[in-house]
Formats: sequence, structure tokens, C-alpha cells
Amino acid sequence: MINRSDVKIEETWDLTHLFQTNEDFEKALADIKEETSSLVDSYKGKITDVESVVNVISAYKNLYEKLIPIGTYANLSLSVDQTNDAAALRAAKVGQVMASISADTSFVTSELLELDESLLKEASNKAPEFAVMIQELIRKKPYQLHPAAEKALAAFGTTFDGPYELYNTTKLVDMKFDDFEVNGTKYPLSYNLFEGDWELEHDTEKRRAAFKAFSEKLRDYQHTTAKTYDMHLQIEKTNSDLRGYESIFESLLFSQEVDRSLYNRQIDVIMKELAPHMRRYAKLVQKVHGLDKMTFADLKIPLDPSYEPTISVEESRKYMKDGLSIMGEDYVNMIDRSFDERWIDFAQNKGKSTGAFCSSPYGYHPYVLISWTSRMNEVFVLAHELGHAGHFYLAHQNQNVFNSRPSLYFIEAPSTMNEMLMANYLLNSSTNARFKRWVISTIIARTYYHNFVTHLLEAAYQRKVYEIIDQGGNVNASILNDLKKGVLEEFWGGEVEINEGAELTWMRQPHYYMGLYPYTYSAGLTIATQVYQRIQTEGSKAVEDWIQVLKTGGTKNPVELAKMAGVDITTDQPLKDTIAFIGSLIDQLEQLTKEIEG
Repeated sequence: MINRSDVKIEETWDLTHLFQTNEDFEKALADIKEETSSLVDSYKGKITDVESVVNVISAYKNLYEKLIPIGTYANLSLSVDQTNDAAALRAAKVGQVMASISADTSFVTSELLELDESLLKEASNKAPEFAVMIQELIRKKPYQLHPAAEKALAAFGTTFDGPYELYNTTKLVDMKFDDFEVNGTKYPLSYNLFEGDWELEHDTEKRRAAFKAFSEKLRDYQHTTAKTYDMHLQIEKTNSDLRGYESIFESLLFSQEVDRSLYNRQIDVIMKELAPHMRRYAKLVQKVHGLDKMTFADLKIPLDPSYEPTISVEESRKYMKDGLSIMGEDYVNMIDRSFDERWIDFAQNKGKSTGAFCSSPYGYHPYVLISWTSRMNEVFVLAHELGHAGHFYLAHQNQNVFNSRPSLYFIEAPSTMNEMLMANYLLNSSTNARFKRWVISTIIARTYYHNFVTHLLEAAYQRKVYEIIDQGGNVNASILNDLKKGVLEEFWGGEVEINEGAELTWMRQPHYYMGLYPYTYSAGLTIATQVYQRIQTEGSKAVEDWIQVLKTGGTKNPVELAKMAGVDITTDQPLKDTIAFIGSLIDQLEQLTKEIEG
């Protein structure tokens, strides 16, 4: 794989939209320190009445908005090349500055929460644009510590982020993969090559050999990675205990604005009711490919081994615009801008973060990271990330910085909705049975497998881990391996062989360093599936409702946002309906396969 310096510029994103030069960045960093000092001098110990409450929140808002491009620039620079020493040092420096500013400004929250609640509500009435932020502050009051403790914890911010940074360094810098060999021929291997190509390889011998070589390298780092993860877990547990939460689950779900019943429901219902459908899909893949057995290493391959359309970056633009045109002219214009203005980093290079993500800094356009392989399934990945981009593109235009980001529970709904819209467009674009089967199998293997299986099994495993931590325990590689293998065996039953190396997949996901994030993929896709079905029957009215939901940002909680879109997530019916929909897609795959093999 090539070095970042050898990548074509048109395949990279343009960070000059954040800062034209590194000198501009350094100046902004110096200015923000001065502005922080000014805020402290002006307001510390002086927040006593409604006017000073509104003024300090306004000043803090201005400071916060200026911090966003600084943090974004540092993080995005590093994410495209973890081997870049200058980017790594810059990110570390910004982390320290952010921690210092967080400590210096921690008095704002502390002093506001020392005021009488009626005064805060009066300030909320005087400045309604801050009402959501003030209400969230009041909600946090039972878990607020002494101001000195809050300042000390804030000062340790960059230290508390250490485990995640160490995880990425181990994974993307230290871990070097040797070529693997099949029948005397050597093939290159890396994290991105394995997850972008070899997992999907049609040739069974190559695919399984790649999985074996990849797993062997992971195994070399399992103990360091497990220790890193345990450090992160203990930080979360300590924070939960210090603040007086009943459990680590309550602590982590607090910011998501949902209770534990919604969390447990996603895991329990899917583990029980989706598993039979996915086992049926696995057996269909085995039959079509003529495999001697179905192993964990075979689960990501496309259903049709000889029908895999390819697509260029420029061709993907047309697919995005046509497939998502139902979202309206403004949305399509955003898609054009994302290509014309280089919001997207398509390159494959050494040290680049794995997977794909969208960063949406307030006051600026979103940035999308993806490693383009030219496989047609990348259309779904890009549509997914542009779903995040479109969400915050609209939310940022209509909400202030405190109100624009919704609960993590809802965050994957707009992204997975785009995958459904793209699939619907592709299905309607052709009458060819093989193409239709390819599209439906991609919906299953990419959209639903990724969000309802991969991430859901992460969540089921993660819940078991947190149960250990909540009881005051620790984890190591052996425990994590056993937990992961047990969850995989429970879901796949005897239909899929959980071959050696599968238990190490807990090492592959950064999501475990982001709280209770994995289960929210299935939660978001449950909402998206129901809204998608509404769009199929109601058309523009359902689209208008959905656009309004996106514009609403974080001014409502997940239950309220879903209700705006016509979905009631206080019951298990939407989830059961979504699972039934997945089952119907697999029915169609079985029928199309019979026709094709006819």
C-alpha cells in the first residue's frame, strides 16, 4: 500500500476549508488560549443573576465554536495517516490544550448548577435559544461533583483519552502484516486490505488464508489490546461510581436520553428473532458458492460469486444524486458540493483509519473518510456516510451549536436511511434477476448484516463485558476471547463454524471506546426501516417529515424524534416489523436464486 505522500490530491479531502495554512492553525490555537483567559476573568465567581447566566453561556458558546475547527483539523489530519509524526504531535498538543481549556472553563457548569433552578429557568425563558442546553444542565445536576473535582477531572481529559489513542497506535502503526501465500503466490495484507477486499474475496482458498494470516497477527497483540481496553473500562467505571450512578449502564445511557429497557430490547430481540433468518441466509450463501462448510471467514462474501459490479469515484456521484434525489434539491446540491469541494477522502494509503466515518464540525461542511475499493458495495458505504453529512448539514443550518447534535441512539438513523433509499433506487433501475439479487443480497450483507448483526453482536458482547466491570471485575484477552466466541456461537448456532480467529474480532472495533455505541446502529436502522416503508406508501409527505426531523437536531430526545417521523420506539413493534422485513428479503433471495439456477 502506498504512502500518503504519493496519493493523488483529487482523492483526498481539503482541510484548507478549516485552516488555509498551518500558521493560521497555530494562530487560532494561540488566540483560543487568550479568549479562554478572558472568559475566566470576566465570569468566574460572578455568575449570580439571569443576565450573567445568559452572558456566560453566550461567551462559552462563542469559545466552543472556535474550538471545533481546531480539534477537527488535528483529528482529521491524523486519521488519514497515523504514521505522520507531525500530525500525531499536533493532535497530542491539541489534546493537551483542550484538556486545559476544559479545566479552566469547568467553573461555568459548576457555578450554573449552584444557582437556584428557578433562576436557570428564568434565564431559559429570556434566551430560548439556550433552553435545551440549560435543561440538559439541570438534568445533570444530581451527578455533578464539587467544582474542584470537576476541574481536576477535566484537566485529565487527554489522559482519559489515552486508551483509545493507544488502541489506534497499536492497530494502525505498530501492527505490520506480512504477505500471505496461497499455492506459491504471495498476496499483500493490511487492515484496510483485509476489511475492504480479502473479507469479500470470491476465491475461498485466498479468503480463508487471508483470514488466518490476519487473525494470527491480531493474536500477537491481543494482550496489549486487552489491557488497553480494560484501562478504558476502568476509567468509565470510576467516573460512574464517582458521580453516583446506579450502574455503569445508567452512566453511559444518560447522555443518550434513553432507559435501559430500550438498550436491552435491541440486543435481546435481535439475538432471538433475527438469528434464524440470518442462519438461513448463511446457508443460502454456502449453497450458491458450493462451500464445503460455512465458516465465520465466509460470512461477508457476496451471494453471487461472479456478479460484482465495479464503480469509479466519479460514477458514484451519479448514483448518489439519482438514488437520493427523493430527499430534495438542497440535499442533491450538498452531494455535488461534497465531490466538487473535496469533502471526501477516497484514498487508500498506509496508516489511514479503517472503515469509514463522517466528521461534521459545526460552522463548517462535513468531512467523509472512506477507502475506495471500486466495489459496487461502496455505493452503500458512501450513501451511509453522506446520510450523516446530510443530517448535520441540515441540523447545523437550523440549530445552534448546543442544539444541533441528537442523542447517540438516533445518530445512525439518517445514515442507514440513505442505504435503504439507495437500495430502492437500484432495485427499480433494472429488471435483471441477477442484478436484483445482487442488490437485495447487498442490503442483507451490507446494510442489515453490518448494522443488525456485526454491530449488534458487538453490543451483545459489550453488555457481557460491562456486566463484569459493573461488579468490580477486570477483563483480559482470555476473558474477552471467550465472551466474543460465546456470543457468535449463540447467534449462529450450528449453521456457521466459528473458526479459530473469530474470537479475536473484539480487537477490530474502535466503537468499544465510545460507550454504548454499537447497539445504536440497529436502533437507528429500525427507525430508518420504518420511515423508509412510510416513504414507499406515503411519498413526499413522509420525506417532508423526515427532513424536518433532520433539521430538528438535538432539540428533542430519540423517542420524540422517532415520533415526528411516525415511529413509536416505546414498543418492540418497529423492531419486530424490521426483523420481519429482513426475513422477507431473504425469502426474495431464495426465490430469485431458484429462478436464476432454474
